[in-house]
Parts: sequence; C-alpha cells; structure tokens
Amino acid sequence: MMKYPTSPAPSPTFPRSTSPLPAPANYQPTTASAAVKRYKYLRRLFKFNQMDFEFAAWQMIYLFVAPQKVFRNFNYRKHTKSQFARDDPAFLVLLSVWLFLSSICFALVMGLNWGQVASFVLFVVFVDFIGAGIIVSTFFWYISNKYMSEGEGEVEWGYAFDVHINAFFPPLSLLHCIQILLFYSVINERGFLSCMVSNSFWLASVVYYMYITFLGYSNLPMIKNARAFLFPLPILVLVYFGTLIANWNLNLTLIQFYKYRVF
Repeated sequence: MMKYPTSPAPSPTFPRSTSPLPAPANYQPTTASAAVKRYKYLRRLFKFNQMDFEFAAWQMIYLFVAPQKVFRNFNYRKHTKSQFARDDPAFLVLLSVWLFLSSICFALVMGLNWGQVASFVLFVVFVDFIGAGIIVSTFFWYISNKYMSEGEGEVEWGYAFDVHINAFFPPLSLLHCIQILLFYSVINERGFLSCMVSNSFWLASVVYYMYITFLGYSNLPMIKNARAFLFPLPILVLVYFGTLIANWNLNLTLIQFYKYRVF
C-alpha cells in the first residue's frame, strides 16, 4: 500500500536577521528591476504615512553606539526584498529634518540674521548634503565596482548613497549640534585649548565617517579589500597633530567659510 504524506510541503523560508534592530513594519519578499525600485522609492518620498520612522530612528541611535548592527539589516533586506539599498525613505526624511534644525542652530550661534539663516540652510541642504552626497556616493560606487568587486553582481548606487548618509549622520550631529551647543564658548577662542577641542571633534567626525563607510562596503559579499577605506587613518592622525602644532582651529575656519558664503 502506498503511503501519502499527511503534512504539507515546507514553504520556502528566508534567513532570519540577527540584528537587534526591529524589522521594518512593511517588509515583504519581492524581486524588481532597478528602475522599479527607484520609482517606488521616489513615489514614497512624500507619503509619510507609509514610512517606518520608528525603524529609522532605531538606525540613527545604533549608528552612534553600534554601527555594525545597522548593516545586518541591509543583509536582511537583501534576503527579503532582493536589494541592499533602502526602499523606505524614512531615514532620509529624518536626516533631512535633523540637518535642517541643526543648521538653524548653527546659524543662530554664528549670529546670522533670519535672511542669512535661510541662505545658510539652503546652502547646507542642497550643496553640502545633496550635491556633495551625490558626488561622494557616485565616486565610491564607481571605485567599488571598478576596482574592489570580485564576486557576482555589482554595488547598487542606492546602497552607496545609503552608506554615505549613514556615515554622514554622526559627523553632522558632532559638528553641527554637540560641538556648537555645548562647546561653542570654548572653540570660538583663539588658543591651544580651543584648537584641540575643535580639531578633536573634527578627527572624531572623520573617523566615524570612514569607519561606517568601511562597514557598509565590507558588508557586501562581492567587495574585497574593503579595508582600503581605512588606509587614510594614519595620515589623518598626522594631519590632526599638524593642525595642533600650527594652532589651526578647523572650526573657526569653517565658520569663516560659512559667513563668507552667506555674505
């Protein structure tokens, strides 16, 4: 007598995420072309009710305390949605709001009037953030695909942009918010202590950016020798000590540049 199975065939499963961050509320496994993914991302850019802001806020917190855990969720997204890049613009929206508010604080601390504040914010958002972000992301996207990719597939430009804005958030918070609001009376003086505090913030910001960028590209299976993103660190430390010896306060230079641009 032939026996037939009494239990249903097992359904395909996807690898579970090992990240402590909560999963996005609206994920589902899909496969789509790059054009379709880009269209969906842009279409959702102003649909705030479809964005998972809680998940984006968790990512911002972990970018400070444990950035490697953020990129585990990018692997999870690859298994569930067939892409490494974000399909939810919530992180970009929150980062833009944070940039807008921190830039206003920065401008007011510099003593700008409201017209100059508006000009300053426009420059920071559209030139320093969007313009520079596109250039830097495109550069790393090209370099990683041209010289560092040794496996199947290629780095998505959207993922390169995600890595950039991930790495951009901690330096933005350190330089535009924490440094200005808590240490402005110290860094606005011309002396060695002011120079050391100011330039130490800059050193920490650049190290944060480079380390998170390294984590982002080392997370990709097709990228080899991602440690190349950390090679400039010794040079960076030498430059830091050089600025201290020369008593060159980087923050005062930045403020002078900002004032020159808005005036």
